[in-house]
Order: sequence, then structure tokens, then C-alpha cells
Amino acid sequence: MLTGLAQAQQKVVLQLKHTHQFQFAGYYAALEKGYYREAGLDVQLVEGHGGLEPEKAVLSGKAQYGVGDSGLLLSRLSGKPLVVLAVVFQHSPYALAMRQEGPGNDIRRIAGKRVMIGSLQDAQPQIDELMAYLKKEGVNTSDIVRLEHSFDPNDLIVGRTDAMAVFVTNEPDYLDRAGFPYEVFSPRSAGIDFYGDNLFTSEQEMNANPERVKAFRAASMRGWQYAMSHQEEIADLILNKYSRRHDRLHLLYEARQMVPLVQPVLVEIGYMNPERWQHIADIYAEQGMLPKGASFDGFLYNMESGANLVWLYRVLGAAATLLVLGAGVHFTLLARERSRTDEAIRKGEQRFRTMFEAAPMGIALIDSVSGQFRDVNPRFLEIAGRTPMEMKASRWMDISHPDDVAPEQEKMAQLNAQQLTGFKLTKRMLRPDGGVVWVDASINAIETESHPHHLCMIEDVTEKKETEALIWQQANFDTLTQLPNRRMFLDRLQHDILKSRRDGTRIAILFIDLDHFKEVNDTLGHHQGDVLLIDAARRISACVRQSDTVARLGGDEFTVIVPELHDVERVDSIAQNIIDSLLAPFPLGQEQAFVSASIGITLYPDDAASVDDLLKHADQAMYAAKGAGRNRFSYFTPALQVAALNRMRLTNDLRGALKGNQFKLYFQPIVHLATGRIHKAEALIRWEHPQRGLVSPLEFIPLAEASGLVVAIGEWVFHESARWVQHWRREVHPDFQVSINQSPLEFQREGASYANWLRTLQQLGLPGQSLVVEITEGLLLDASSTVTDKLLQLRDAGIQVALDDFGTGYSSLSYLKKFDIDYLKIDRSFTRNLAPESSDMALSDAIIVMAHKLDLMVIAEGVETAEQRDLLAAAGCDYGQGYLFARPLPAADFDTLLKSQA
Repeated sequence: MLTGLAQAQQKVVLQLKHTHQFQFAGYYAALEKGYYREAGLDVQLVEGHGGLEPEKAVLSGKAQYGVGDSGLLLSRLSGKPLVVLAVVFQHSPYALAMRQEGPGNDIRRIAGKRVMIGSLQDAQPQIDELMAYLKKEGVNTSDIVRLEHSFDPNDLIVGRTDAMAVFVTNEPDYLDRAGFPYEVFSPRSAGIDFYGDNLFTSEQEMNANPERVKAFRAASMRGWQYAMSHQEEIADLILNKYSRRHDRLHLLYEARQMVPLVQPVLVEIGYMNPERWQHIADIYAEQGMLPKGASFDGFLYNMESGANLVWLYRVLGAAATLLVLGAGVHFTLLARERSRTDEAIRKGEQRFRTMFEAAPMGIALIDSVSGQFRDVNPRFLEIAGRTPMEMKASRWMDISHPDDVAPEQEKMAQLNAQQLTGFKLTKRMLRPDGGVVWVDASINAIETESHPHHLCMIEDVTEKKETEALIWQQANFDTLTQLPNRRMFLDRLQHDILKSRRDGTRIAILFIDLDHFKEVNDTLGHHQGDVLLIDAARRISACVRQSDTVARLGGDEFTVIVPELHDVERVDSIAQNIIDSLLAPFPLGQEQAFVSASIGITLYPDDAASVDDLLKHADQAMYAAKGAGRNRFSYFTPALQVAALNRMRLTNDLRGALKGNQFKLYFQPIVHLATGRIHKAEALIRWEHPQRGLVSPLEFIPLAEASGLVVAIGEWVFHESARWVQHWRREVHPDFQVSINQSPLEFQREGASYANWLRTLQQLGLPGQSLVVEITEGLLLDASSTVTDKLLQLRDAGIQVALDDFGTGYSSLSYLKKFDIDYLKIDRSFTRNLAPESSDMALSDAIIVMAHKLDLMVIAEGVETAEQRDLLAAAGCDYGQGYLFARPLPAADFDTLLKSQA
């Protein structure tokens, strides 16, 4: 028992490349979640300091396992006995960062500049990758001035170096925080796509402890799967237990940037593609660092190798035993012809017969020429589902599945020609009742006095095969629609691309997103939503050929691959047919649902050469179709890529805007038309970008909503508005109000309340009436309890509500009656063309009268002329807002305006 306990906790060391950070999150998770302990391992994680430290530690025996770069391949081919167990980063994080100098984005600017790439003292694998990239872009090593790498981004910021090697998961965060303008150049842009972090060991560890290697790898990959789906938990774990060198925001930045490198959704963590390693070897060969065509046999770990050897030894052992058994049968036949008085031989025959009959695997003696069964044990009969008489009347090929006969006959011919002494195969056997049994068969030639025979041993592996088939089905097909899932989609797309390269044909990829599906799901329930998705899958599949692939990526997103494309106009027809088919109503029990589709289309090889870029482009085209009004299709264009990059960069900049104090609050007066006095103001946010200058809210608010940053921005607007309204109530008028706009995303956010607002107002000594919350009409259409509860919270707190842009959306008197609304804001589209006897005047009159009947106040937006003001005042409008009174002003300027009025 003590021995078992000792074995259950084998001590091993994992040498990391660098200091503790999220880059090694999977190993922390495996340790802390007990995955290593469950595997019987006591694992120590040792920090590293770059270079070849992990390799040296593993080769010297100080560590059993290490984390290394693609440079492990060079080490292996230089004679070091290293074995890669798993790839964690499917793409390398190494890149070059340079100060941004104008709009040009050209790596060749690096020529003649000072560059920090790796240590000048110690070899570092990433140098090879980056140097290969520079060489491919036409920059020679002699063209740059290499400096010792400090790994301090501040050196780039202050100008100690002009460029430096970076991890895209690390240094860019600190450059962003400093507001430093920079560009990142990745080797992938030049087709150099190395693997990033790899888990590796030594041949010594492989040979001495194969089961430990297998257990360590499995536990590590399990840890990575957990870490990538629980990023915040692991970030907190690193801070609490491993290192506080980086703050929490940086660890989470690192985690987010690792997702496209690890690709946990698209690729099984740990997956290694020999072709990618060959690509890396070819790059090294181009650099003269390896001979062309160098073989790296034994470099990549084969998880099944150990298991196969064990099975082989077991089968060989059984074969040897049964060969003896066959010999016994042969001698038994001879014994029957001899004197029955030979008691010893009789007992030997009985002993071997008992072994034959009681063997746990099926055994049969078969005539190699006729294929007839000469002797069969009970287990063989049980597996075959036949009686002894039926077996004697059958031939071996008669009970084999027709698809398996030809390859087996070929092997039997080699066996009879004495080219083989035996072989094994997995095949299907047919039972008399029509059932099919999968068996692992081992067949060996044996000598008899007459013509050749062979001994056949079989094991029933039907259950194993069915389990494998089920696992494969679940891994590759969507359980709801039975369409290929993301994994199978990517596999087929890669296959179609390879075929397209050979044939010179094109491929179309269609990304399909169902418009308004969320509303159906939320209104009618998830079950009915599932019914709609199944029907949508059927309709989409009916619009394409059998050779095309329709897949469901998840949620309401579908994809179509159209290979062997000769006429691009055919894609238009397919896309339009899909749109038309999805427009028909979906019967859902007693209800009907209506959805449409937005489709993005990209073409291979016209738009991109890689799978990742094709998917990205199709996604961009799909969003372009949505932005153009939905229920349509859109092709990818380079302009979409530029726009997407701009949005991505602006979103990244937006993340640091709050911390960088780049937001400013402007105020526009809301004037009481009867007196001309300023009683209220609307708070309007402005972003003063350090490089771009003033960024329009129309540009950055949608990005803030898409990224979720709008919530934090909204909180900042509230606090700034509360601070100013406190000042103006004290200095200008005790009833002064400030209006704050809330986006639907902020307002509909579940679990959020105005409790924090109320506490802040109370601390500032402000009543709820000091604020007005402006919402759009579309929110009132959402009958969810979240919206209703929020409106009740505002009413109970005394915070008034204004309905913005009234008359442009789903205006409904029933909503005005149902909900507690205090102000209607007439949209500027009515005010712009206001004139006596005009239709806009008539509508404005009607809105004002209706509002007053419902005890609502009216604010007219977009008042730009005195005539518009007078017409609105004459109609009884309460307040006006627009350029006639003042443009939005910075808070200090607005304060001056108020004081001048006083």
C-alpha cells in the first residue's frame, strides 16, 4: 500500500520559459484544480528567464518537462533528444513593435535602426523566427543595429531603441497604457507561421516513464481547457499565489490576446499538425539553418504508441499461446490414430482442448484454401451468432462484411504464398439475424499434415466502435440540427482549399446570421427557438448541392462552403434562395415566427489564402449586410477589412480612454421658451483622442456598446454630471436639472440597479429630481420585467424620464399611458422644416397637445432659428434645445454661460 501511495505522488518538475504570468495559466489550473494530483503527480513549477533554460533543465535532468518555442525543432535535429508532447499556442506570439511614423505600415522602415531582438549573450529561438521574417521582407541582419534586449517597453517609449521584439500578449498593453503610438509587425503577415509555446520532454523520460508522460500531458491539457474558459479566476489565482509582478488588468489583457493564439474554440488544445512542423522546418532550411528535407522522426509525441505496443505484446503473447494450442490440436489428431492406451498423450489432448474451449477470445482453425472452419471454440460461435453446424457449413469469407472481403483476401494470398506469417485487422462480421459485429482479428499460419491452415483469434470490439462513432459524431456534428459543427466545418474547408489549389477552382464561404432570432427565443422560449433552428437548417440545406457543406457554428450562425466554383454569379443565386427560403413563416406550435437572414460572402483565393482570414472576412461581410438593413447578402471588400481594423484599433484605444482621462463632458442648454431662461442641460460625452483628435460619439458609442465598455463610460458620465449639477444647484438655481442619455444596453442590463446612483446622490446632498434619464422609444417595446423594474426604480427615486427622438420610432400612446414618462423630446427632423401651416407644424402641435393632456412636458430639439422658437412657443412647447441657444459647451464654458445669465 505504501508503494502504491509513493507511485501515486511521483515528483516531477516543469520548467517554464519566463516568470509567472497568464502565458502559463493551464499549468497553474492543472495544479490548483487537482488534475495533476488525480494523475498521481506532485508537480513543481519553476520560473524561467528566457533563452534555452527549459531545454537545459530537461536535458540535465533538473526538470522532466519544459515549455519551449518552435526552436525545439532545431535542437532536436542538432542531436538533442527532445520530444514535443503538445502545442499550446497554435500561432507564435512573437512580433516586432516600432514607433508609428505616419500612415505607412512597412516593416522595411526598420533598416538602419536600433533593434532589440533577443539576448546578445544567449541563443533565443524567437530570434530565428523574427530574423527569417525580416529576411523574407528584404531586410538583412547587417541592415539593423542590434541592441541587448532589456524586455522593458519603456525603452521603446523613451527612444533608447527604435524597435523591439515583443509578445503580442504582453508589451502592447503597457504601450497602450502609456499612450505610445506604435505599430506591430507579425511574421505571419509574410507567411511565417510558427507554433508558440510547446510542452516538451526528453527521450529519457519517454522511455523510463511512458505512463507518467501520458498522465502529465493529459492533466496539463485539461488544465489549459479550464484556464481558457475561466480567465478571471486564473488571473486572481496568479495574483494571490504566484506573482504580483503584473496587475489584474494586464493578466486579463494577456488572457484575451491569447485566445486567437491558442484558439480553444477552433482547435483542440495540444493539437499538433506535422505539416505545420514541416512548414517550420522549411523556413529554417531557407535560412540555411537546416538541410532541406531533414527528417524529424520521433520529435512529435504519439499518444497511442504506448497503448498499441501493450496491445501488440498481449496479442503476440496470446498468439504464441494459441500456436501452442494449435500444435496441441494437431498432436491430438495424431493421438487419436495412436494407441488409446497412451494415457499421457490423452491427458495432454484433454488439457489443450479445455484451454481451447474455455479461451476468453474466439478461436477458429480455418482451411486456408477453402476458407472452411475446421474447429471453432464456443466464444467464436457466440461472437459470430452461429451454431457449430452453421459454422461448419460456412466459409470464412461468407460471414465477412462485403466491404471488408477484398483487403482480407489480399492479405490471405500473401499468407498462403508465405510472404507473411500472420497479420491482424479490424473487420465486420455478419450474423444470421442481419446484425453486424466489429472484431479485432489476429490471423497466423500454422503447419498441418495436409494443405495450409491458419489460426484465427477474434475479440468483439463492437461496443468500442460504437462508442468511438458516438464520440466522433458528437465531436464533429451539431447535436441539435445534425449539421457539421465548427470543428467539421474547418476540417472540410481545409480539405476543399487543398483540392482547390490542385484544381485551380474557387470556393465561396457564406456566413449566415438569422435576424431577429433573439426576439423569437426570448419571447417564445428556447424550445421553440430550437425548433426554428432545426427548420432553418433544413431550409438552408435544401438550397445547396449535396457536395456543398452546410454547418452550424453555434447560436443562430450557419455557414455554407461552395467548392469547385466556376461561376461566381451562382453564389448570388444560392444566397438569394437562402434569404427567400428563410423569409417564409416558421410554424412554432400555435404561433408563427418571422426571421430573415444577413449573409456575408468571401471567395477563395480571391479574398484570402488562409482559413482564419477567410472566416474573418466572411464575418465582416455579414456584419456589413446587417449594417445595410439586414435581409440581404454582402461580399467582402478590402474596404471592410480596413474599416474592421480601424474599429478594432479604436476599440483598443477606447479601453484606455477612461484611465487616460480622455473623455470630456459637454453640456447643451435646455431653455424655458416662455422666459428664455436656462433651467436644464443635456450632458453630452466627447472623446479627445491623443492622436486622432475629437472622435464623434456616433463613431465610438456603437463600439463602446459592442465591447461592453458603455457601462463603465455611463457610470463616469453620471458621476461627472452629478458633480456639476450639485455645483449649479448651489450657484445658479436650486431646481437645476441635468439630462443623461442611457443606451438600451445599459438600461436593459440584467442584475444592474440604480442603487449606486442613489447612494452617490445622497452623499452629494442631491434629490433624485436633479437628474433626468433620457431613453429611446424602442426600449418601451421591450415588455421584459427588467425594463419595467428600471422605470419603477427611477420613479421611486424621483429621477425623471425623458423619451428621446419622439416620433421617429415606434410611437404608441399605450406606452405613454402605461409607463411613467415625464418629458417628450420632439425629434429635430420635425423642427428642422418647421413653418406655419406645414405638416411638421401640424405634427408638432399634435404632439404638444397630446403630451399636455397626459401631463407630460415637451422639449423640442434642433431649434436653430428664432422663427422655429416662436412657432414652438406659440404652440405651447415648454422647452427648446438647439444651436439657436448654444452649441454643446465644455463644462467650464457652460458654467460661465449660466453665471452670465444670472
